[in-house]
Amino acid sequence: MTDFAPEPDPDDGFGNESSAPSAPQVTPADAADAARLVSFGLHPKLAPARDAEYTELLRRYREEPAFARLADAVATGLGLVVLEVSTRTGMALAAAEDSVFAVRMGDYARRAGADSTDRFLHGLAHLACAAMAFPRPEDLADDGYIGRITVNGVDSFVRQACRKLEERAEAAGENTDPATEAPGLEAAWRVYARRSSTGATKDARRLAGSTTGIIAKAVAFLADSGFLQRTGDEAGGTYRTTARYQLQVRDMAGSAAMAELLELGVVPVSDGTASLLPPPDGDDLEPAPDAGLPFHS
Repeated sequence: MTDFAPEPDPDDGFGNESSAPSAPQVTPADAADAARLVSFGLHPKLAPARDAEYTELLRRYREEPAFARLADAVATGLGLVVLEVSTRTGMALAAAEDSVFAVRMGDYARRAGADSTDRFLHGLAHLACAAMAFPRPEDLADDGYIGRITVNGVDSFVRQACRKLEERAEAAGENTDPATEAPGLEAAWRVYARRSSTGATKDARRLAGSTTGIIAKAVAFLADSGFLQRTGDEAGGTYRTTARYQLQVRDMAGSAAMAELLELGVVPVSDGTASLLPPPDGDDLEPAPDAGLPFHS
């Protein structure tokens, strides 16, 4: 007598391939859309609300996990780090150190027409902009916070910091003569302190190599990169921060130098000026972890 195996019941879940849930297949069109989303993220000035395609791709990222993983993989392959994906920021990206999209301070300084001895000053200008824009940990943590800085305010901030560092050096019996080739913030303040604020031109225009000229280049670069928005011409130029800049300052390195600046007691205020008034009792001015600059060394 021949034994016959019972036919599987189509409703019992066995032997019925159609009953097993299958992962959605990734198509070449999906890959193209994921790459398109990353390309939108590389245009930091583009607001998602102004582009229907960008808005739709952001929706897919939020609602389709497979698509989100694909977009993340595309970004990773390009040496990019996804900081945030939202209607507030769009796809906010940061470049890894080995990425072709990474901006290094040396490259930036050469683009700005500066010689190697001015790299400290350009780095210090960017550091001061970040410190003034987000002086407290809660400012970095608050997505709704908007920092405001001015060119003259940043210069005032750094010069007051330089005076504090000079006082500290004198109290410690250190040599306060400028040492332009020594690395670090301590050397940078010496170079900054002896540099003219505006330069000497017949028509009172600031020179590119003056400290306000260097700061103006820094904020112009940040504005072109979608990190700041220019709001006026007062005090050498007035700017407000964007969500992308807040994410960059949270993410990038440089916290040690920023901590040294903030510990000097130079307290930025909302109108972009600076003051040496001490902070209120209990006000913690320690920066958030890894707060710093959108550059690699």
